[in-house]
Amino acid sequence: MTASMVDDQTALKLDSVWRGAHVATMKEGRYSIIKDAAIGVVDGRIAWLGEADLLPKYQAKQEHDLDGGWVTPGLIDCHTHLVFGGNRAGEFEQRLNGVSYQEIAKQGGGIASSVNATRAASEAELVVSATRRLKSLMADGVTTIEIKSGYGLSLDSELKMLRVAAVLEQQFPVTIKRTCLAAHAMPPEFDNKDAYIDYLCETVLPKVAELGLADAVDAFCEGIAFSTEQVSRYFKRAQELKLPVKIHAEQLSALGGTRMAASYQALSADHLEFMEESDVQAMAESGTVAVLLPGAFYTLKETQLPPLDLLRQYGVDIAIATDANPGTSPALSLRLMMNMACTLFGMTPEAALAGATIHAAKALGISESHGSLEVGKVADFVCWDVESPGELCYWLGGQLVKQRIQHGVCHE
Repeated sequence: MTASMVDDQTALKLDSVWRGAHVATMKEGRYSIIKDAAIGVVDGRIAWLGEADLLPKYQAKQEHDLDGGWVTPGLIDCHTHLVFGGNRAGEFEQRLNGVSYQEIAKQGGGIASSVNATRAASEAELVVSATRRLKSLMADGVTTIEIKSGYGLSLDSELKMLRVAAVLEQQFPVTIKRTCLAAHAMPPEFDNKDAYIDYLCETVLPKVAELGLADAVDAFCEGIAFSTEQVSRYFKRAQELKLPVKIHAEQLSALGGTRMAASYQALSADHLEFMEESDVQAMAESGTVAVLLPGAFYTLKETQLPPLDLLRQYGVDIAIATDANPGTSPALSLRLMMNMACTLFGMTPEAALAGATIHAAKALGISESHGSLEVGKVADFVCWDVESPGELCYWLGGQLVKQRIQHGVCHE
């Protein structure tokens, strides 16, 4: 089981070699195990991968003994709202003390409170608060993360959030994909949804594209947010600006947002509890990834399960993410979400790990370079202190990361 970028008769020139552990490559979404493996890295990418005994003659600048355990691709959190001002822990406590959502909203709570706090915060303050959350995810094995805007809901504040995400990538050893979720909710200064969508299409999206601040565009398609027709107009403008799209859809009701998004070749459709078979079929035809968010399902005490059997029947790739946000999923562990995907949704540990690696990479449009351990791909991987890959879904919490390698460099 060897693969090399150069002829085996020539000494491989490697920046680093990593050995002393078993590897679950997650190629094609399966464990695809290599026992007693070695990984050779050049310029931050995998140049050789196979059984250590079969490693040909080589020269390496650095050698690393992983000292047992299992290596997997670095985890990819493909749906988060990590940048926001304030928090809503007080509302959580209020709800448990019997205060209704409506009463909290009348007090200025809910998403309105997050919008107000995010608008009031400086970029530096948002960097500090998001850093705490990002570090928790990284310590749990995340090497790539998507960060959405959507708590600004104005040109200046949306750009501010996206700039903060860019700063985080500069400051920490993590890959960050940025998504413009300006069509998240209605801002206080607008009272007409169509007028707000027009503002996004005419002002916000063109500026985001001009500045190169987003890798994709997202929208919340629900009765409490925006209709399929409104989101379609928003997506059409994004498409004109060469920005791929994603969608929050079918979380609370079946509106057909997923089918509509699939017609725009959406990278992913997320939540999906009320998705119908026609939605699943459209996703299969467009290659759209289903991103399941068990943290929100758990926090909101939902009972409508996403249609896993239909997704499997049609061969739709399934990703798992934290949906880390201040209101409905204050989750800072992707591994815990993997466990919830198993216990709440009936996924297998292998499928959950695929959902946090190779399928999550596809949901971000980066599966050619990330998400599995294969020659030519980016050398992002984690060595775990476990005896089998299934333990990543088994343990509820705990520090399982032995070493976290980003672009071939160890960041313990």
